[in-house]
Amino acid sequence: MTTSILKPTRRSFLAASAAIGGAALIGGRPAAAAVDWKRFSGTTLNVNLVKSPRSDTLTKYLPEFESLTGIKVNAEATPEQQQRQKTVIELSTGKPSFDVVHLSYHVQKRQFEKGGWLADISGFLKDPNLTDPSLTEGDFAEAGLLFAKDAKGTLRSLPFSVDYWIVYWNKELFEKKGLSYPTSLDELVAAAEKITDPSANTYGFVARGLKNANTPVWTSFMLGYGASTIGPDGKINTLSKEAIEAAKLYQRLLTKSAPPGVSGFNWAEAQSAFLQGKIGMWFDGVGFAPPIEDPQKSRVVGKTGYSVMPKGPGGQAAGTFGDGLGVVEASTKKEAAYLFCQWAISHDMGARLLQAGAGVPFRQSILTDAKVREGVKMPGAWLDAVAGSGKVSKLALPVIIPVTEFRDIYGVALTNMIGGADAETELKNATAQFEPVLARSEG
Repeated sequence: MTTSILKPTRRSFLAASAAIGGAALIGGRPAAAAVDWKRFSGTTLNVNLVKSPRSDTLTKYLPEFESLTGIKVNAEATPEQQQRQKTVIELSTGKPSFDVVHLSYHVQKRQFEKGGWLADISGFLKDPNLTDPSLTEGDFAEAGLLFAKDAKGTLRSLPFSVDYWIVYWNKELFEKKGLSYPTSLDELVAAAEKITDPSANTYGFVARGLKNANTPVWTSFMLGYGASTIGPDGKINTLSKEAIEAAKLYQRLLTKSAPPGVSGFNWAEAQSAFLQGKIGMWFDGVGFAPPIEDPQKSRVVGKTGYSVMPKGPGGQAAGTFGDGLGVVEASTKKEAAYLFCQWAISHDMGARLLQAGAGVPFRQSILTDAKVREGVKMPGAWLDAVAGSGKVSKLALPVIIPVTEFRDIYGVALTNMIGGADAETELKNATAQFEPVLARSEG
């Protein structure tokens, strides 16, 4: 489908989307006439995406981008682990098969920067011929810019979707015990243990216990103790008092209040357990919420609370993860690739992401748009938890190259703790194993 309009406004963009079958979400906020969306008509872009609800949303509306720009997009979405391996292998050769790459900031940021694999798009963002004036650095949540810029402050990608970790809680189980939502980590532990009744197959808390997947649970707890895994001096901080206390909290919750077999649980198993209505609290990312309100999949429709992580001894913090879209340095079509990235994080696409419950955009203007909020399918409490988490967001994983090894090594330690091993001893062993890995990566 093509259009004869050379410089379409956002109104014509939305009109075109309606013709294609995409509903207009926010009405006609006109785009800058200076942006010539048709400038690279006839170009073909290859886009490498991670298979997820976020990429599903992008690919669903690709015909709109193609109609708007005249650019043909070949988008490939592959499962997370496969995609990460593929991108590193191809980017390392200097001749990748894609122009745009979907990257997981909390895993790939340092590696991509060290490899010089992402183009500097700072100039594109400031160019009125390429960028809608509504797209400014000031519209991104602070964590998004921390992710998207390199150590020198150069913009290397556009923040796409943020994942805050929140607490999902079963209001019915809380009411039965006369409990209200906890305001502190101590209260969370007490509530979890009060709800737990193995004879009724009811448990107070569930989170990831599977090695590697479980590490962000512990590091998120650490934030509540006022600490992070890498200290201000750049050194590993996993033997601090705060790290040990957070590990003991993890151990207590997953041994005294979690269902049997939790050491084998990734997010999917934890979600499944919560959907059955026998779990008091589940701690994980906001993007896993949609099935909870689906009567075909859930026994807790209308019974679930969504809340910001309670405060710890060191304050309140929401573990923050995220992904972005970058233009590949090796691409010969950088400006066209940038237009795709800009479209993908546009107000309209961000609204669709949010309204479907598939993800949360980094752009604050989308979260505060009253009309967008009206169209969000998830309960208002979910949106409130998103907004509240954004105000206390902290990066939950260290921004280092060997983040996978970090998760692997400490993940084994955490799983061992569920089995009864001493928390401090396990952290000492893990730290001794990981420190040389970190040193080699930065050398």
